Amino acid sequence: MLVSLEWLKDYVSTQDLTPEELAEKITRSGIEVDAVIDRANAMDKVVVGYVVSKEKHPEADKLNICQVDVGEAEPQQIICGAPNVDAGQKVIVARPGAHLPGGIKIKKAKLRGHESNGMICSLQELGIEGKLVPKAYSEGIYVLPTDAEVGSDALAILGLRDTVLELGLTPNRSDALSMLGVAYEVGAILTEEVKYPEIAYSTSSEKAEDMLKLRVEDLQANPMYVAKVVKNVKIAESPMWLQNRLMAAGVRPHNNVVDVTNYILMEYGQPLHAFDYDSLATGEIVVRKATEGEKMTTLDDQERTLKATDLVITNGKEPVAIAGVMGGANSEVNDSTTTVVIESAYFDGLTVRQTSRHLGLRSDASARFEKGVDPNRVLPAAERAAALLAKLAGGEVLEGTCIVDELDKSPARVVVSPDFINERLGMKISLEEMLSILERLKFGVEAANGLLIVDAPTRRQDIKIEEDIVEEIARLYGYDEIPMTLPEGANQVGRLTPYQANRRVVRSYMEGAGLYQAVTYSLTSDALSQRFALKAEPVTRLLMPMSEDRSTLRQSLIPHLIEAAAYNVARKADNVALYEIGSVFLGQSEEGLPYEEEHVAAVVTGKWLDHAWQGEKKAVDFFVLKGIVEGVIGKLGLEDRISFVKAEVDGLHPGRTASILLDGEQVGIIGGLHPAEQKAWGVKDTYVMEMNLVTLLNATAKEAPLGYTPVPRFPAMSRDIALIMDRTTTAGEVIAAIRSAGVKLLKDVRVFDVYEGEKMEAGKKSVAFSLIYFDPERTLTDDEVVAAHNKVLKAIATIEGTEVR
Repeated sequence: MLVSLEWLKDYVSTQDLTPEELAEKITRSGIEVDAVIDRANAMDKVVVGYVVSKEKHPEADKLNICQVDVGEAEPQQIICGAPNVDAGQKVIVARPGAHLPGGIKIKKAKLRGHESNGMICSLQELGIEGKLVPKAYSEGIYVLPTDAEVGSDALAILGLRDTVLELGLTPNRSDALSMLGVAYEVGAILTEEVKYPEIAYSTSSEKAEDMLKLRVEDLQANPMYVAKVVKNVKIAESPMWLQNRLMAAGVRPHNNVVDVTNYILMEYGQPLHAFDYDSLATGEIVVRKATEGEKMTTLDDQERTLKATDLVITNGKEPVAIAGVMGGANSEVNDSTTTVVIESAYFDGLTVRQTSRHLGLRSDASARFEKGVDPNRVLPAAERAAALLAKLAGGEVLEGTCIVDELDKSPARVVVSPDFINERLGMKISLEEMLSILERLKFGVEAANGLLIVDAPTRRQDIKIEEDIVEEIARLYGYDEIPMTLPEGANQVGRLTPYQANRRVVRSYMEGAGLYQAVTYSLTSDALSQRFALKAEPVTRLLMPMSEDRSTLRQSLIPHLIEAAAYNVARKADNVALYEIGSVFLGQSEEGLPYEEEHVAAVVTGKWLDHAWQGEKKAVDFFVLKGIVEGVIGKLGLEDRISFVKAEVDGLHPGRTASILLDGEQVGIIGGLHPAEQKAWGVKDTYVMEMNLVTLLNATAKEAPLGYTPVPRFPAMSRDIALIMDRTTTAGEVIAAIRSAGVKLLKDVRVFDVYEGEKMEAGKKSVAFSLIYFDPERTLTDDEVVAAHNKVLKAIATIEGTEVR
């Protein structure tokens, strides 16, 4: 919200405070002032000039030599290239020595051999944004009113001797989206009264109800609709003061009728719309829900397709406006308009929000209706607009008002005790001080039976509960007055939960293993949303996605990690190792929201080791990534509960893919990309994995152990076994059988060789295992190791098709 201080002073005194002092007080009271903008911007020597004559520059077709009266004894010669400059105009002149925005200093100059003593300025050259300049002057100089005094300060006439406060409003403070709303805020801070603008106009003997019939079919979506009829208006430019105030508020002037509706929007916070009465054709306004698929063209010349939930204003036959959002091109006020219908209404915020969202159309009006407008300003805003049209457009206001009113305009009542307020604030504010603050805010308040009975004005739609009153008293009393105190009660040292601590363990291990953390989008394309998902659930799609590639919430982290790896590979970073800890979104709850589940995933491609000076190179393979997974599992203390089982996953290599099981239930996948996938992504041998981090960390009941193992005091003994087994039998099955023997002295089992050559029987393979026997309390004897090893051999013998070489 942009607030012109010169405009604000029409409604409330600012007590001669400097803009910076006022901004500080407003910020301390709870509404942050983001910027204090001096519209004059250090400009000087900018005056009103009168173009006495104009003639073409003899050496340049697009330049004109103008003789301009700037209030001195003789006219000054100024060369101007604006296409709309002409004799008889009052213009803005920057004299030699003048300073303009952007560090520009005006000097006497010669243009194509002719002297120029200054510059005739456009509004853009005075620092006004091009989008705010009236269209008639957007491509040239600005022409001042004929009554502007030659030689006088042009900045004052343009309203640029002003300061604008830019307010950073939170969504609950919709009351401050108007000059009157800000006036109430300043009045409460400075203990000043708010003055409403005077509304006075005469009416004709003709009645509005005789010219316009009004009917509202959906009173829930539109409980109040007000229409005023103004005849004999003359469409023209708005007066300078009105244009200046609109531009200060960030609104572009158009013509006197449209400018009046925008002025009331900024003044009262009540959106208005003006219809060309003759374009309505039927002399009737009917507010109804649209029919499914109904079409209309809005003021931005875009054809809109409506839904049955949209509320529209019609002439009884076809839509002429989308209620609360934008008017229609078929009823727009134009240069030939003579009779205007002013609409002021209260539209349901939810209905407006839904319409605005599905049409992708947001306006100043819709933003205010969505947040809630003051029901008690609907009628006064229409009356104020009628008065201004009578004054500024020569309009004749018809007697009476066409109105449908089923709107509850009663204030919200909140009952709260002073003790409740002081307990929440940790203060001892007196009852009298609380009453004074609430009265300054213009709340209806009385004290009875030790309670404060507060009637919040309807302009404050955010006041609903006791805590809202606490906040109002705190911010006006002064947040800096709240004493600093230590918390009372039992103290407890803060710490991470086991889940949080173990999550950090996972992250630390992944980075220690050489992987870089990646953060990718939660949104993906519909085609990739379930790619590599551990389980397929209904997907969640956005109603208004930014693009098709970001339209659906992901159910796997792998696709975007592959995308990141491919991006790096395409830029000659061939060795990539990335991991991500992030959420996937599965199915929908009863509230219609997806369930979030935290996963950990990784992608590796290229070389894992590349020590050129040692001649050591190792390409990434399945077992590199499997080793990282086993390392993470070991850090979490789950190594005895995890197993790997061969699996087939769409998009992964059928011979290099496994499911990761926790207590026999799948918690993840690991494998190499299928060659077709690698070609599609533009990468070479690439391996990926993804695990359900929530399940893993919840399976670790406490924080993961530190993993410290004492240095052994006694020697270990090893035995090697070479087994001939079926090719379908996995090393994991053998290791599980060995461990099932329950040999306490057996500390470790590892595979150190696999042979599947031509000398091996068809369908068979040779796998060699190294077994480590160890007792931390003593040195083992050969007999003890032999006895333990025989138990292991008996367990192996139970595996069908397996024999010791």
